[in-house]
Amino acid sequence: MATKIIILTGPTGVGKTEQGLAIARLLKTPVISCDSRQIYRELCIGVARPSPEELARAEHYFIATHSIHQPYSAGDYEREAWDLIMSLAPSHDYLLMVGGSGLYIDAFISGIDQMPPADPVLRKELMVLAEEPEGLEELRSRLRTLDPVTYARIDLANPRRVMRAIEVCLLSGKPYHSFLRHTPKNRPFEIEVLLMDKPRRELYQRIDRRVDRMMEEGLMEEARRLYPYKKLPALRTVGYRELFDYFEGKYPLEEAVRLIARNTRRYAKRQLTYWRNVPRKEDHPLLRPDPEL
Repeated sequence: MATKIIILTGPTGVGKTEQGLAIARLLKTPVISCDSRQIYRELCIGVARPSPEELARAEHYFIATHSIHQPYSAGDYEREAWDLIMSLAPSHDYLLMVGGSGLYIDAFISGIDQMPPADPVLRKELMVLAEEPEGLEELRSRLRTLDPVTYARIDLANPRRVMRAIEVCLLSGKPYHSFLRHTPKNRPFEIEVLLMDKPRRELYQRIDRRVDRMMEEGLMEEARRLYPYKKLPALRTVGYRELFDYFEGKYPLEEAVRLIARNTRRYAKRQLTYWRNVPRKEDHPLLRPDPEL
């Protein structure tokens, strides 16, 4: 097919939403989100969901379309996103995907091999460990030993993902990441990945300002509404879990806000590590300040 797929990715806080809207206007394409948190309708401020005004500037898909109460995986996204692409392609020369979730993008581009089925005994063992005071750190250490590539790529603050990666490693005897690219699927489109980046100091300043803005917009109230569901995988997310700890008296609010900013910066660094092999294309026409030039 003649349709070309542009994937705009990069670390959190780099400005993908605004740049994506400019590209969408230029290429006359909808925006297909590949963000593993903005997909949930219950999450808004804490995941930097595009504003109603931004959503009105282009047709969007996979924004607030699923519930935190229903498990959702990269494999689910692969199937649903490709069904969508196939339905949209006949009427578009370009299709634009925007987001920073590397596993979702990898699943879309290369597909996911069949992984070993879950082992209830092993999973319970890992879940019990995760609930211990230093359990998550122990799980991270195990993953780093079993599969340093995945350790460098995934959201280490998400126990569910860390546990699943360890589970696959132990059950298969192979690293988790090998299942993501082991037998890449043939895709009937040209796909180009554009990586947005900024100097580290500037990026971190943008993240700090965004955290302050989120708090002003009501992040604490949003987190309080979601607190009853804090154990759901979707809520083991930077911005919510720090406030959940504040609600439980583990530290004062000022410390919670500081940790949100620090952990977001660390997440941005991991995202850049994930995409380290994608060539930077700062001079690409679609990444200029005014994409319509």
